[in-house]
Amino acid sequence: MDQHAVEQHGKAEPAGLDVVVTTMASDSHTWNLVFLHLLLEELGHRVTNLGACVPDALLVAECRRIEPDLIVLSSVNGHGFHDGLRVIAALRACPALARTTTVIGGKLGIAGSGAPARRRALLAAGFDGVFEEDRSVREFPSFVRSLSAGSGTPAAGAGVLL
Repeated sequence: MDQHAVEQHGKAEPAGLDVVVTTMASDSHTWNLVFLHLLLEELGHRVTNLGACVPDALLVAECRRIEPDLIVLSSVNGHGFHDGLRVIAALRACPALARTTTVIGGKLGIAGSGAPARRRALLAAGFDGVFEEDRSVREFPSFVRSLSAGSGTPAAGAGVLL
């Protein structure tokens, strides 16, 4: 490699998004986070995994510090809907995070997956995508690709479980 190529390589813009992956305060599950972390890295993104049982204030503080392009909240315990409403309110109340693309997914309720009213409520509360159980593995990567393609707008019809 010639000297010019080496110099240009050092000036290259980093590819991909800065992503925060986490659960919420009531959720102690971690394998979902490991899966998401690896999936996002495979898609070319830089991932900060905050881990399980993250208190709301810590999540907001870390996201303010990191300034991610995308926040991914994952739930396995069935309390994601209620926890998610509380967390998105805290994130949207912070001016630095008010417009950060934020999604939620996983097992969001205990009464089964895919409840349209639950999805609508989460989107109305401020989430940019809701990825619930069955279809999430197929839809989530497409959603993330639409963000990293620079469209600035999440993929149409975003919404199932992480």
